[in-house]
Amino acid sequence: MVSVKRVAVIGAGPAGAITIDALAKEKTFDLIRVFERREAPGGCWLADKEPPPLLSDFAALASRSADTPIPLPDRLPAQKPKISNPRYAESSIYPYLETNIDSIPMAYSQEPIPAERSQRSIDLHGFDTPFRHWSVMQRYIQGLVDRNGYQDLVSYNTTVERVEKVGHEWKVTLRRDGAEKDYWWVEWFDAVVVASGHYTVPYVPAIEGLEQFEKLRPGSVMHSKQFRGKEYFKGKRVIVVGASVSGADIAVDLVNTVVSPVYAVVSGHKANGYFGDDAFNHPQISKQPSISRIEGRTVHFVDGNSVRNVDNIIFGTGYSWTLPFLPQVEVRNNRVPNLYQHVVYQKDPTLLFIGAVAAGLTFKIFEWQAVLAARILAGRAILPPVAEQEKWEQDRIAARGDGTKFTLIFPDFEDYFEAVRALAGPGEHGLGRQLPPFNREWFKAFLDGLELRKKMWRRINAQAWDELDVNLNGLDLSGQKKARSPPPTYGPDLLNKIPNVTQLLPTTTAR
Repeated sequence: MVSVKRVAVIGAGPAGAITIDALAKEKTFDLIRVFERREAPGGCWLADKEPPPLLSDFAALASRSADTPIPLPDRLPAQKPKISNPRYAESSIYPYLETNIDSIPMAYSQEPIPAERSQRSIDLHGFDTPFRHWSVMQRYIQGLVDRNGYQDLVSYNTTVERVEKVGHEWKVTLRRDGAEKDYWWVEWFDAVVVASGHYTVPYVPAIEGLEQFEKLRPGSVMHSKQFRGKEYFKGKRVIVVGASVSGADIAVDLVNTVVSPVYAVVSGHKANGYFGDDAFNHPQISKQPSISRIEGRTVHFVDGNSVRNVDNIIFGTGYSWTLPFLPQVEVRNNRVPNLYQHVVYQKDPTLLFIGAVAAGLTFKIFEWQAVLAARILAGRAILPPVAEQEKWEQDRIAARGDGTKFTLIFPDFEDYFEAVRALAGPGEHGLGRQLPPFNREWFKAFLDGLELRKKMWRRINAQAWDELDVNLNGLDLSGQKKARSPPPTYGPDLLNKIPNVTQLLPTTTAR
């Protein structure tokens, strides 16, 4: 590998913020430049100032082909009219969003997350709640950037539109947002670190009649990324699609707001491996199978049942990996192949990725990956031969498959963290950010936080079922004494006869 003196970092979210420090502490690079397309640090923890745009091009979202490369100006530098293509730069922040895992496993090893607890979180989880409001996380990330002069390395409102190798250099084409026109230019680097995340482009499955449903009532179809709080849905009939954490959070949040019940498309779908399906066992959540088609405002399910007069459908169905600025790098089965240890691009070790994982003790895993990337670029970590890197990937594909499960670190946190730490090494001459040994207390705190959230859902649901028993005098609808255990699925016929008895119950939408 050629000597690396100029490094570009794409993104100033949690992955990019810690990458800056890892690179700077190697004290070997002449130039570190960070490009962030938003106006401040934070990534997905930075709130938007404007409402999110409506969904469009449903076919591209369903086929995971949205967010394609845009044409570059013929000559650079240049000033050009602002682009109109959707770029999916907005975040998924809403006013009361909180973290959904303990702050201890999230924090970087040398920078604890502030112990600021919202009253809402205290009410739900107790005075020592381990969860943090989104604004605490954004300030935490900003604090990582606004130190040691690192803020001078960052160019905000700047989108990386193309990264291509020309000889031994990386040509990076950039676009800065302007009021009326955008400014385009090129900079050159020896290495590029991609820390831009992969929770930006919504995935919305193909459903017959869905786009027509949206066309007739613009804004009626949305992704969890566009959710900005429950108040918008007051008095509306809503279907939530998705059995994972976003779908759970939103379904529970809407119970006291929408026309009862909340219809949750979860039956026959695998629950989130961390959080399970406890959230959906609420008496005013009606669990449904997949949607087969939509006709007008009537949503039909695969079991033959249907719901009429639907106002909104919210998809908590995840995201699609996109790399519009790196069209030469393949995205396959919603992952980026050819990444050794999920970090090093095997075809060119001067291209590295931070955060190309799932279920990996976020944010902490970013620190380990960033230190490894910095050591490699500084020439202080030795990579195994390419054949060995390829074997690592093939072995992992054989064990986990060639899809998103490939990127899952859970439950092998300790093995992965220690493998990365060993590969990074201690650095040389006291230089570089140091990685501590993996601490199993991090994993314990992670698991304890998950259980705390599940206990909250069970408590809310139990209280709701108790209230329901009171209102029905402990009888079923035929007047017979009913068993205490609620059925796993309560259909709309019964729910339509149940009074809204949970208005005073606390709800949560932590993420």
